Amino acid sequence: MSSAAQLLGQLYGLGSSFRASAYQKGWLPRRRLDRPVISVGNLTAGGTGKTPLVHWIVDCLLGRGLRPAILIRGYRRKRGPDAIVIPPKPDRTPEPRQVGDEAAWLARAFPEVPIGVSADRYRTGRLLEQNYAFDVFVLDDAFQHLALARDLDVVAIDTTKGISDGEILPAGLQREPCSALIRADVAVITRTELADPSPLEAELRQLNPRIRVLRARTQLKHLLDLGGGSIMAPDALLGRPVHAFCGIGNPGAFFRDLRLWGFDVASESVFPDHYVYRDLRFAANRGAAALLTTEKDAMNLEGVNIAEAGAPVVACAARLDLQNQDAVILEEMLLSKIGR
Repeated sequence: MSSAAQLLGQLYGLGSSFRASAYQKGWLPRRRLDRPVISVGNLTAGGTGKTPLVHWIVDCLLGRGLRPAILIRGYRRKRGPDAIVIPPKPDRTPEPRQVGDEAAWLARAFPEVPIGVSADRYRTGRLLEQNYAFDVFVLDDAFQHLALARDLDVVAIDTTKGISDGEILPAGLQREPCSALIRADVAVITRTELADPSPLEAELRQLNPRIRVLRARTQLKHLLDLGGGSIMAPDALLGRPVHAFCGIGNPGAFFRDLRLWGFDVASESVFPDHYVYRDLRFAANRGAAALLTTEKDAMNLEGVNIAEAGAPVVACAARLDLQNQDAVILEEMLLSKIGR
């Protein structure tokens, strides 16, 4: 790491700390929406399981008879309107290039949930409040979005990456110093199937003695054939060589999970996070029985000729699985903030 990058990282970290302090002391104003706000975020620029955690929370709220709405930035979407509202509608399929791959995935997973896509969460939240009936906002990637008041701050932290003040942007991927975790109410340690979370848990409790630390694994729910749309059992391809590819924040964790789930990963291809695929020629002639990727990557494969891969292209529907009583703890914290 160069000394210039380290210096810029230190300056960025100081600026982030000053900004957070300015909001905390009231020097910068915070606006509040009319509905309760549950914020889900992280300390790093992607790759911690943040959006799967949003999925878990929304699914949990729906299961308790509540009506959530989602606010999301729509990272890497095409330039267009500053604010986009995705109305609740059965079988909706918003264009991932227009709303962002994560917003498109959540919209398809929860067609009954209104979604606002914008960097200005307050403005888009007001649009949703004016047009739809719901009980609570769930914010995706909002730990640093301090201009909007929230009722619960949940942070996802990848156990395979940990946290380190030595990797602040632009020197690394961390957005804020570790001390920022003093603002968090809950830390969900993700991917605990891949590493021992105990050292990270101790570090989190030292940084913030009041924080609730929960543990989560990544589970494979099913497989989705992107060519025909059929749903396959999780073990449908076990014992056959596969080629794995992805453009996500932590590709290594995806490949390790595939092997942990029993797949014979014969080869791998890695692309930048939120990569928009133009073709699948990179996967041709590898002798694989199938090509495995993530649901987020599946959003960025729309319009691609799947047949040119020379083998079935299959997305892994992976879900966050909170361990032991941690699911009950998080659910109770969510409901307490909503007034249920």
